[in-house]
Formats: sequence, structure tokens, C-alpha cells
Amino acid sequence: MQKPLIAALIASAFVSLNAQAADLIQVYQQALANDAVYASARASLAAGRERVPQGRAALLPSVGLTGSFARNDNTFSPFNEGNTITSPTGVTTVVGRTGVPVNSNQMTLALSQPLFRWDRWQTYEQSKLQQAVTEAQFAQAQQDLITRVSQAYFDVLAAQDTLESTRAQKSATTEQLASAKRNFEVGTQTITDTHEAQAAYDLVVAQEFAALNDLENKKSALQAIIGTAPAALAPLKPGVALASPQPALIDPWVTSAENQNYGVQVSQLSLELAKRDIQRNRAGHLPTLDLVASSSRVKTSGQVTGGSGTRSDNAIGVQWAIPIFNGFAVTSRVRESIALEDKARNDLESTRRNAAQLARQSYLGVNSGLAQVRALEAAEVSSQSALDSNKLGYQVGVRINIDVLNAQRQLYSTRRDLSRARYDTIMNGLRLKAASGSLREEDLVPVNNLLVK
Repeated sequence: MQKPLIAALIASAFVSLNAQAADLIQVYQQALANDAVYASARASLAAGRERVPQGRAALLPSVGLTGSFARNDNTFSPFNEGNTITSPTGVTTVVGRTGVPVNSNQMTLALSQPLFRWDRWQTYEQSKLQQAVTEAQFAQAQQDLITRVSQAYFDVLAAQDTLESTRAQKSATTEQLASAKRNFEVGTQTITDTHEAQAAYDLVVAQEFAALNDLENKKSALQAIIGTAPAALAPLKPGVALASPQPALIDPWVTSAENQNYGVQVSQLSLELAKRDIQRNRAGHLPTLDLVASSSRVKTSGQVTGGSGTRSDNAIGVQWAIPIFNGFAVTSRVRESIALEDKARNDLESTRRNAAQLARQSYLGVNSGLAQVRALEAAEVSSQSALDSNKLGYQVGVRINIDVLNAQRQLYSTRRDLSRARYDTIMNGLRLKAASGSLREEDLVPVNNLLVK
């Protein structure tokens, strides 16, 4: 009897474990493993880290081994062809043509070390800047993942709150409709109250269908990030208190956004790249100097004289080249790179202004959101009191059915707006840190602590 009991307890434990709602950090961990946008950024980072070895390779020695093998069928014709030759012993022979094949085997080991190539040096410096660009872009992708996951998470919660509020309003409207019908049957109310209750019920049914559709859309958006259908999500704690941004002044946030925002950093690095590109193109007017060394070996066999021979050649020295005229191509490329530098400078200014504007908007969004939350919390209490008063007045006959319906609609609308204001305030806080370039994974912990465990 003990084994079945233990098995049942284990099974119930697994069921309760699976029934637990996933919090924000768990959903974020799923996104880290499955989000395609983040995986693409991670692959771009790995590719960008190869830029420096590639740029450095152009400054290092290059060594190569080349070889060739050739076979020549030569025909040797003596000057006394067709004549007779009598040897001292008295033997007479006739001289004719003789074909002798010649084999040639050659190998060359060559080394080249750049001594002065200004364009390659600039390319190497650009490769370090390009790697820094990919790292800044990856850091921005990490921040974007945090905000995208959080936004999708709270969008689902907001859609669930809307659906729950709509269903609660539907339940209350159903009761009001039944009450109106009973009162009409006994003659205490007119048919107008019944029609008003029926219209309110039909409207809330339509709103329920819209809320269901919106919830499915929000879940699909979250699924596109985490790769799987989202499970139940942990909601916010009732009456949760939200913290104001620290520091409490707007200027430090704007200054940080203008200097530490990752988009601004990418634009700054792009400007430095454009400046280096001008130097690289101007190097087309400069001479080049290389250290060269080679060792070659040529082996021949089957010569007309018979036998074989080997020749070795070793050389070391410097090789230089001075460009004189190339059709004004270098001058044109320099003008192009100067124009691109001006473009990069203006792009940097635009990015800096946008980052500062985003920081201001997010900061104001947090503060106005906090004020809106406090106002809606007070409105929720007032709406609940108004509903209770209208219900009591309806029972004693001083209020009509439409008054109760309006009070119910106001209460549920206030609750829905309150939850949405809390979500928007939390998201504005995360966007504020992202705009200032200070958003990290650790910033999800205090937000996660606001959820029901």
C-alpha cells in the first residue's frame, strides 16, 4: 500500500510543479535560449570578433611555396647530319637526328614582410573599431531582449486583466438583466430597464470576444520570442508599490543617454571608422616598402649532354613601389570618404538627440505613471463605493437599473486602467535604463519581486 501512495504523492508533486506560474526571469531565460533575434546578434558578435585577426594578418609576414614540373621533348640535329664518319679503327657510321627529352622540376619558397603600407595599418585599426561596433550592437541586442520580453510578458498580463474584468462585468450584467426581468414581470419596473440591461449584456459579450482574441494575439507575440507556447504567467501582487527612478532628477539620465547609450556608442565608432577610411584611401598616394626573400631550386635531367643538374638561388632584399598616376581614382575615393565622414557625424548627432529624447520621455512616463497609479487607486475605492451606493439605492427604489450598470462599468474600467498604468510604469522604468545604457539582466530581479510567487 505504501508504494502506490508514494507514487501518487510524486505524481501530485509533478502536477503542482507544472501548475506553477512562470515568472519574468524564467520567461527571460527561455528567450535567451530560443529567441531568433538574440541568436542572430550572438552570431554577429562571433563573426565580428574575427575582424581583428583578419586586419592584423595583412601586417604579418606571408610565406608561400610554389613549384612546377615540365617535360620538354627536344630534337638535337648535328651539323654533319647525313654524312659518314670514319673512326680511327676504320668503322664508318652515318650521323642522323637524335631526340632527347628534358625534365625540369622547380620549387620556390618566398617570404614577404610589409615594412611600410599605410593602408594596411589603417585597415588594422578599422578592424578593432569594427569589433567594438559588433560588441556594442550585441549589448544593445541584450537590452532589446530584456525590454521585448518584459513588454510581451506584461502585454499578456494586461490582456488577461482585461478579459477577467470583462467576464466579471458580464457576470454582474447577467445578474442585473435577470433582476430587471423579474421586476418587470412583477410590475415594479418598466420594460425600459430590461432593454437597458439587455443592451449592456450584449455589449459586454462582444467585448469578451474581443478580449479573448487580444489575449491570444499577445500570447502569440510572447511565443515568437520564447519559442514555445507560454504557460501561466505570474501576475503582479495586489496593491503593489512601485518605486520612483533613482536618481530623481532628469538631467543625469539625459546626460547618460547622450554618452552611454549603445546606439550612440555605435554611431561614435562609425564616425571613427569613417575617419580611418579617409586615411586608408589617402594611402593610395603613398609609396610602399616590403621586405622580400626567396629561395628557389631547379633540377633538370635528360639534357642533350646526358646526366642531370641542380641549381639553387637565394635572394633577400627590399621592394618598393611609388604610385604616379591612376586616373584620379584615389582622389575620388578620398572625396567620397570625406562625404561619408560628414554623414557619420550627422548620424551621431541625430542618434544622440534621439537617445536624449527617449530618456526624457521614459523619465516623464515613469513619474506620470506613478501619479496616475495613485489617482487610479483612489478612483478604484471611489468607484467601489459608488457601486455599493447605487446597488443600495436600486434596492430601495431611488436608483434605476442603468445607474447600477454605469457604476459597474466604471469600476471595472478603473481596475483595468489601473493594471495597465502599473505595467506601463514598470516598462517606462526599464526603457529609461535602456536609454541611458545601464539596463542589465540584474534589473529584472526587482521587477520579478513584484510578481506573485
